[in-house]
Amino acid sequence: MHKKVHVQATINNEPVEFLCEPRQSLLECLRDILGLTGTKEGCNDGNCGACTVVLDDRIVTSCLVLGVEAQGRKITTIEGIAEGHKLHPLQQAFLENAALQCGVCTPGFLVAAKALLDAEPNPSEERIRLWLANNLCRCTGYDKIVRAVKQCATEVNA
Repeated sequence: MHKKVHVQATINNEPVEFLCEPRQSLLECLRDILGLTGTKEGCNDGNCGACTVVLDDRIVTSCLVLGVEAQGRKITTIEGIAEGHKLHPLQQAFLENAALQCGVCTPGFLVAAKALLDAEPNPSEERIRLWLANNLCRCTGYDKIVRAVKQCATEVNA
């Protein structure tokens, strides 16, 4: 049995504490320990982007980050994007553009796209495609996702 490590972090603007084994990924900690199941496990080797979260203002694949690395850090997951029961404009744009199907990739796309819009409020289509290149979708293709991000940028900046 491995000795568990006490971790204190801020997740979705809330202070949290949890115990995890040193080998556990941040993804496992979010889902299995903290019950934040919106972050999805796709490939579990950093190639699909389904588990994308924001760690200290940088997007990361949480399957490749150890839970102990969250110590003292700020994390935003898909659960932290909406404002209570009100969808974030990006989530609404995904719905309006049918930019999702099975939903496995959707949380990662939303988290990554929100990070882009936070950094660049009015990105070009080329920039959106480049930014989201590490997120894979096997159902929708990418045009609807790109349109949803562009729509959100346009509406928020109008």
